[in-house]
Parts: sequence; structure tokens; C-alpha cells
Amino acid sequence: MKRTVRSYLKPYWPAFSFALGQVLFISALELLKPWPLKIIIDNVLSGKPLPWAPAVGWSPHRLLLFSCIGLVVVYVMLGGLHILNNYTTIRIGQGMVNDLRRDLYSHLQRLSLSFYHRQQLGDLMYRITADTMGIQTLTMNGLFAILSASVLLGGMLIVMFWVDWYLTLLALAVCPALFCAIALLNKKMSLAATEAHQKGSTVYSVVQRTLSGMRVIQAFTKEEDEGRRFLQASTESLAAELRLYNLQNFYYAVVNLTIAAGTAAILWVGTRHVLAGDLSVGEMIVFTSYLASLYGPINSIFQTYGLVQSAKAGVRRAFEILESEERLPDGSRVFQPLGPRGQISFEDVSFGYDGSQAVLKKINLHVAAGKKIAIVGPTGAGKSTLVSLLPRFYDPQSGRVKIDGVDIREFELKSLRQKIAMILQPPLVFPLTIRENIAYGRPSPKIRDCRERARIQFVGRTEIAPDHCPRDLAQRSDPDFGRAHLLRGLGDRGAYHGWAGAIDGRPDHFHYRASSLNRSASRSYLSSARWLHC
Repeated sequence: MKRTVRSYLKPYWPAFSFALGQVLFISALELLKPWPLKIIIDNVLSGKPLPWAPAVGWSPHRLLLFSCIGLVVVYVMLGGLHILNNYTTIRIGQGMVNDLRRDLYSHLQRLSLSFYHRQQLGDLMYRITADTMGIQTLTMNGLFAILSASVLLGGMLIVMFWVDWYLTLLALAVCPALFCAIALLNKKMSLAATEAHQKGSTVYSVVQRTLSGMRVIQAFTKEEDEGRRFLQASTESLAAELRLYNLQNFYYAVVNLTIAAGTAAILWVGTRHVLAGDLSVGEMIVFTSYLASLYGPINSIFQTYGLVQSAKAGVRRAFEILESEERLPDGSRVFQPLGPRGQISFEDVSFGYDGSQAVLKKINLHVAAGKKIAIVGPTGAGKSTLVSLLPRFYDPQSGRVKIDGVDIREFELKSLRQKIAMILQPPLVFPLTIRENIAYGRPSPKIRDCRERARIQFVGRTEIAPDHCPRDLAQRSDPDFGRAHLLRGLGDRGAYHGWAGAIDGRPDHFHYRASSLNRSASRSYLSSARWLHC
């Protein structure tokens, strides 16, 4: 499905409209700001009567007091509205970021594992955490800022044309020069922003790969080489950020210089109008104040463009993942409550990870219901690949995998995988409580089952008293405690994951891989298997 920024903004239209309403009031107050000063100069100091019916007959002191109080009230209201507006826009932006992250994270969990063979995990992490922030910048710091500046700009132009149309046209003469600056720097800034995001994601990828392989790095004393690799990636990322920063600063400098030239021209012509008697001093001050306010929105609109380029690159990278169509098609059939009989067959199955080189070729295998089999072979023979086809981690390029004579692609993925207990290699321990790890994948595990699994694992262990293991360990809620006592070696990891497979109840299929385990962990795997199928 094609994703757009508008689709993420749509749920927040009421709040967005409320924020735009605040902008209208802010713009009105901005228009009122210079008028108390004009009244003081033209009516209090010069003694001319104020052409306003309620103020007829007011003394200069009363008029001065009225102007000062009015100035304070305007600024107090402006400050309050700015605080409310900032809070509203930030909440909208954060909500959009959260929605995008939710969709991106959910989509990533449903993509085929083939997708992850081609992607770097660090890059995906960067897209979820950093690139998604671009949607807030794009809308609330980009679109909303431009809309707000446009509303204020429209009000300023109306009043300025009323004061002096000639000076107003002269003030707008700077806009063509600003458009030329955008045309010249647009492509360079867009490319620099994309490169900066890509280099930043490379740093994430290097860190993720290094931390995941720390055991190998230390075993082969490759710390210095990995340190140089990280430093090179970090240096390139910072250099890309610096290039983008320099381009943005150059763009801002061009915008500011152009606006400064326009201001100087207005002051020159406006002062001559005052000397000629065409403008009063107060009107000149009002016009100059509006000129600053006029160039403020223009400056905001054109400078926001430079900020938006970086945000667009990030949002584009996030949407690339959302628009990927590498999800396995879901079936419509579900298993009956009693589950399948358990007959498994592979019919002329061929599969390859990249499509160009087959790992499995024309595999035919039939396993009768209730039978237990072991798939053995040297490393790289395709054991893990073959087994991974059963829960549909991948779909074969040709052939079919069936359960009870039904192609597994006809079943819902959730229904299929709930009927398969797995003990994966390498095992994974989540930073959760011990009980949550043991019962992972089961919605409402019984504490009795968790205790039994803990008791079986720790019987005979000298470092932890068996009498205390079931109650103290299975119910212990501190994740750090669990990691400290359970992750005492790779063997423990395997046994620990054996609990998760065994606690799954009585699934109709059970497969596990127990290579590279010590003797204790292998016994735990076998214990889990026997407990599961008893």
C-alpha cells in the first residue's frame, strides 16, 4: 500500500485545525504589536488627536497609559498562545512519529526472512529510531511552519499595502532572488541529506554487527581492526553531516543576505518618503516593524525548505520499508482444536536464498504421523533450511510442503506456527523475567509448568540449590537476575530455550537442533523433548 505523510496526518486533523486557529490569533496579535508605539509617537508626543471615537478627549497621559497597557497585554497574549501552539504541534508531531514507528515495526515483523538476508540490521534500526523522526520535521516544522508563515504573511501584506503600496511592492522584490537560490541548491541539498542518512545508518550497522560478534572478535583479537572499521564509518558519517550542514548554512546565508538587501532598499526609499512628507514618522516605524515581520515569514518559508530536505530523505527511507511487498502470503485455513494428525511430506521441494543458487533440489520426504525423525548431515548440507520451510520462514521456489495432505501455504501463518514447537539455534534469551522467557509464546502459562521446567534444568547443579530453584527462579521478576544465573554459558542458553519449547504444551510437531552443545545442555534438550511428547 502506498504510504503518504497525509495518511499519518489525517487522524490529527482536529488538533491540526486547532493549531491553525491559534496561528490566526497569533497573526492578529503580531499585526497589533507596532501600533501602541505609533500612537505614542504620532499622538502622544506630537499632540495630534487619535482618530478613534472612544479615545476622543483623552489626555496625552491617559493615551500613554492606554498604549503601554495595550503593549503589555498584546505580548502576554502572544506568549500564552505561543506556548499553547508549541505544545499542540509537538504533541501532533510525536503522535505521528509514534504511529509511523508502530507501522514500521509491525511491518518488519511480518516480512519474510529472505528480506533480512539482504538488509543490515543496523540500517533497519536507524530507520526505525532516527529516520521516522523526519515525519515530525516534515509536517510540524515544515508544512505547519509554512502555513503559519503564509497566514502571517498575508495579514502583513494587507496592512502594508494600506500604508504604502509602493514600498510593499519593493519589499516583495526579493522573492525572485530567493526562488533562484532554491533552484540552484535544491538537488545538492537533497543528495547531501540522503547521503547523511545512509552514512548514519552504516554506523548503526557496524555497531550492531560488532556487538553481536563480540565473542568471535575477542577470540581472534580483532578489536583494533574493528575499532578502525568503526572509526572509518563514524568519520564518513560525520563528514556527510558536515557537508549537509555547510550547504544548509550557505543557503541560509544567501537568504539572509537577500533579505538584508531588501531591508536596506526599503529604509532608503521609506526615509525619503518621510522627508518628503508622504509618510509620518509613526507610519514609517509601523511599516519598518511590519517589514521585519514580513521578512520573518518569508525567511521562515525559504529556510524551512532547507530543513525539509533532510526530513524528506528520512521519511522516504522509512516508507521504502513500509512499501516493500516481501511478506509471505497468508492462507485462510486454520487447524481444528484437536490439531492435525501429524503427517508431513515434502514433494519435489527446491529452494535457494537468493534465487540464483539452489540450496535444496527436488527434495522428497514423507514422515508418517507420530514418527520421530532426526535430520543429520555436515554443516551447510541444508538441514536448517529444510526444517525452516515447515513453519514457513521461507516458501520454496518449487514444490510443496504438506501437513496431512494439505499445502501449508493454505493455512494462516499464526495457526500453522502455533502447532510447531521450536528450539532454535542459536538460542535467544529476551531481557524479560525468567518465567516470561520459559513460557515465551504461550499466552497463559501455568506457574506449575514453569516450576517443573526450572526444576528439571537445575537438578544436580551445585551453584544453585535445587530446593529453591523452582520457586525462587521461576517466579523471580528481575530480568538481570535471570540473565546472571541462567546465561552461564552457551550450553545454558540452549537448555533455557529448551524450556520454552517444552512448555508450549503438546504441539503436534516438534523439531529442534542441538549442535555445538555441551553434554549437560544436550541432556536438557532431550529432557525437554521427552517431557513434550510423553
